[in-house]
Amino acid sequence: MVTRIVDLRSDTVTKPTEAMRAAMASAEVDDDVLGYDPTAFRLETEMAKTMGKDAALFVPSGTMGNLISVLVHCDVRGSEVILGDTCHINIFENGGIATIGGVHPRQVKNNDDGTMDIDLIEAAIRDPMGELFYPTTKLICLENTHANSGGRCLSVEYTDRVGELAKKHGLKLHIDGARIFNASVALGVPVDRLVQAADSVSVCLSKGIGAPVGSVIVGSKNFIAKARRLRKTLGGGMRQIGILCAAALVALQENVGKLESDHKKARLLAGNCHTVLDDSMRSPDGLNEVKGLRVDACSVETNMVFIDIEEGTKTRAEKICKYMEERGILVMQESSSRMRVVLHHQISASDVQYALSCFQQAVAVKGVQKEMGN
Repeated sequence: MVTRIVDLRSDTVTKPTEAMRAAMASAEVDDDVLGYDPTAFRLETEMAKTMGKDAALFVPSGTMGNLISVLVHCDVRGSEVILGDTCHINIFENGGIATIGGVHPRQVKNNDDGTMDIDLIEAAIRDPMGELFYPTTKLICLENTHANSGGRCLSVEYTDRVGELAKKHGLKLHIDGARIFNASVALGVPVDRLVQAADSVSVCLSKGIGAPVGSVIVGSKNFIAKARRLRKTLGGGMRQIGILCAAALVALQENVGKLESDHKKARLLAGNCHTVLDDSMRSPDGLNEVKGLRVDACSVETNMVFIDIEEGTKTRAEKICKYMEERGILVMQESSSRMRVVLHHQISASDVQYALSCFQQAVAVKGVQKEMGN
């Protein structure tokens, strides 16, 4: 019988804290569709100030926040957005910018660190002389942190360069900042400076900082006015949302300061960042030291760890995940040979050590050893 649950599937699985529940219970509310919810107003004002933008808008989800942002910037059907081929908007948001907005995604290869080469971005911008044949480039999208690259951070210098490129060509820049606070903490750069070059940013409240529901998009007053209308069109206008915004305000006050601890726990689980020359140099310090598993500990910058099963082994990710679940450890299977774990403020150092020991046991029991002849 499982008596201990360590949920590493995502940072979206956190439960509201007692402080959040108390704030939700006592939240002052009104009708936000009519623009009168005072707690929503407090959250939006605080987020706009924190992000260094003029205005903000609460939305039910990050997917809706990104969709609204793209549609505001690409207000003519047949517009085009340049984005990374492995970014969240392109892969995990149901193709909404195309199916709902009529916006064409122009994919540029993401590098291992989540960036796109500046020259490739510029080469992807359509020549206005070809408007009879081509979509019209309107927008560039970045993602920070970049989830499919393992939670890697885009530097402020890189973001500024993309912003300068956008301005040079009369384009807008949107940042999918679902985990932008993680990036800010990891880079040691104030979050408003990190997104200074962006015309709009979406920030998830229910990922890194652990609120139960929602995202916020920020930008100019004109941008947010248009975004508010689109939110209503998409069914995202809600009434007494102060109940949700109250929890988000607690998350902003209490959990941003815990992100560095989450990052440290991720590095503890991944193991030491060094080059392993041969198996004799491995030690039981982290997942990167477990035979049969491969973790690039040097790429762990925030709260994500990707775990690959080495080629030629006798097991698959599904079996390891099942073994772990039987012991109360919940892990996200990415493919037949890859798993993902995400650390958050409700995972302790003791939980990390327990998870590590269970991974080690799973390897031993499931025989994750390289095939040696017959």
